[in-house]
Amino acid sequence: MRGEMRPAGGGATRGEAAPSAMAREAQDICQALLRMDTTNPPGNERPAAEYLAGLLREVGYEPVVLESAPGRANMVCRRPGTGAARPLLLTAHLDVVEAAPERWTHPPFSGAIADGCLWGRGAIDMKHMAAMCTAILRQLARDHRSLSRDVIFAAVADEEDGCDLGSRWLVDHHPELVEAEYALGEVGGYSMHLGKTTFYPVQVAEKGICWVRARVRGEPGHGSMPREDNAVAVLSERVGRLRQQPFAARENPVVRDFLAQVAARQGRLVRPLVRLLTQGRLLPAVVRRLPSGAVPRGLPALLSNTASPTVLRAGNKINVIPDAAEVLIDGRTLPGHHDDFLRELGEVLGPEVELEVVRQAPPVVTEPVASPLYDVIQREIARREPDAVVVPYMIPGFTDAKHFTRTGARWYGFSPIKIERDSGIRFAEMFHGDDERIPIAGLHWGTEVLHDVVTSFCA
Repeated sequence: MRGEMRPAGGGATRGEAAPSAMAREAQDICQALLRMDTTNPPGNERPAAEYLAGLLREVGYEPVVLESAPGRANMVCRRPGTGAARPLLLTAHLDVVEAAPERWTHPPFSGAIADGCLWGRGAIDMKHMAAMCTAILRQLARDHRSLSRDVIFAAVADEEDGCDLGSRWLVDHHPELVEAEYALGEVGGYSMHLGKTTFYPVQVAEKGICWVRARVRGEPGHGSMPREDNAVAVLSERVGRLRQQPFAARENPVVRDFLAQVAARQGRLVRPLVRLLTQGRLLPAVVRRLPSGAVPRGLPALLSNTASPTVLRAGNKINVIPDAAEVLIDGRTLPGHHDDFLRELGEVLGPEVELEVVRQAPPVVTEPVASPLYDVIQREIARREPDAVVVPYMIPGFTDAKHFTRTGARWYGFSPIKIERDSGIRFAEMFHGDDERIPIAGLHWGTEVLHDVVTSFCA
């Protein structure tokens, strides 16, 4: 019941109203999901999908669970509206990346409650969103509120390994289940404290991917007789160039507008430095001079195409010089510059390096940023935090937006979480990091915000 006081361990801090039953329900669902090991590979999302489907059947829904491969399940549930407007899609992925238990304070699949947080792999990325959406749909069923548009919830598999068995499979095989005018998913809606201002970024763009196998060929030989054309040595030297020769900075409207809003709310000495961040050649020097926390980590990756070598392969025996060596490169591309990537990469590595595209997908951009849904997001944040600033943002990674937008949906990364300034939690570091956790009070807050965004927009 609203207004009841609870101790901090239960989610509400001293002086704050206790969370609603819906918010507490989201906490319980999130904890249950965190106790399910859906590490991808192999994924095994079916138990999580069936669990959510069961909760939704309890309140009268008819969710469908669809397997794209054995054990790789997707759950889709629809709350019908009047049809006066096209649907709103809520989406979350159920798979998670691996975790090394010996490096965690609490076991990664324990769903432990400690220090005011829920701990576990997927707490931020992104089982909390699956829990919030399920709790919200259950609340909508109990309220019997008339909505102008259908609300669809898709809990999907395989996002962490490229989306092939999740959002991509749904869009390719069952588009009628997930077609919508707007979609809400990751990444955005979290508290970003920069200087003295709290920002709430909303993802309106994400970089494209271009994963490449780069190969150097040479003559094989005996390890006792060094060769100048040793494929391993040549490839190593060329890969080193990626660190020394970053790609050129590019103008990007989303990043430019984000930096302008951040700069306008920084101190007099910091403001001109933030504005200089769009100057590629000056970037390293500018970042070194900025106070800690003045700009988000990862911002440099939003100013250019990037290439990160991630996997090296060569040879089988220590005494044999191999005839080839290869490296896998994770390329990320800016909107408007996806087709420039292979040329830029080739210019850095040189003509002796063969380039083979392993996988690619273009950037995603929601244009224009402004919309009735974006206005509702701004209004609901301002109602709770009048001094906070909602800003459009681009992420360097990729999400299920890559495929759900193929149905025509306008995507906003908005899975809200409140993170207190002094909590010691850095949102970006929770993604794929050790000790992933979510503040319980922040999860309650996010559930209420998302509920009010959905009901206000679909009223």
